[in-house]
This record gives sequence, C-alpha cells and structure tokens, in this order.
Amino acid sequence: MEPFYFKSYDKIVGVAHNEKELESEIMRIGAVDPACVNWHLEQGHIVSWLKYIGNNTLAEMLKGVKDYREALARIRDYVVMRDTKFEAPKYEKPKRLETKQEPQRKPEFSRQRIRGRF
Repeated sequence: MEPFYFKSYDKIVGVAHNEKELESEIMRIGAVDPACVNWHLEQGHIVSWLKYIGNNTLAEMLKGVKDYREALARIRDYVVMRDTKFEAPKYEKPKRLETKQEPQRKPEFSRQRIRGRF
C-alpha cells in the first residue's frame, strides 16, 4: 500500500501509512506548519489517498474539510465510531401468550339427512 507523503515546497515533511499515522502526522505537522496540512486538505490529496487505500468512510468524513483541526476532530470521531462495535439485536420469535382455554372440539357430523336441506 502506497503511503501518503506530506510535502511542503517539494520537501517531504511527513509520511503516513495508515489512518493512525495520518492522525499523528496531521497533529505534528499542523502544530509546526498548518498551511502544509491545510493545502493537502484543500486540494483533496488526503481524501484521494484514503479512497485509494479503501477507507471510503473516512474519505467521506473529510470531504470538503479545509482546516487541519477540523480534520483531526473528524478522524478522532471516525476512530471512536470504528472501535465501537454496534451489534444488531438478535431476532427472536414472539412468544405466544398462554391462556387457559378449553381445547377446541372437532364438530361432530351425523350421517343422518336433515329434512328439507338435501
């Protein structure tokens, strides 16, 4: 997998191989050279790289973000969301209410003909 290279004036100032490293590099570089990170965000380089490595969810979350602090907040939200396991409740058939009823009797038919009916 190709890493993401943070460049400032044709000089590589940081490298990220995954989302965790991306977060730490944005934090580190943003503290020293926020214009570098903001430029990569504005140009969509980080979003394109995230799509390339297959993380479309985080890419969508960072789409349109132009400030590195907002990007950090969204990355942290993504990490919390990813690490929280949401499990759908298992489906159980509804239980029948038990009522005290007499067992239904089968109708009794006699073999005698009823006058006037047949």
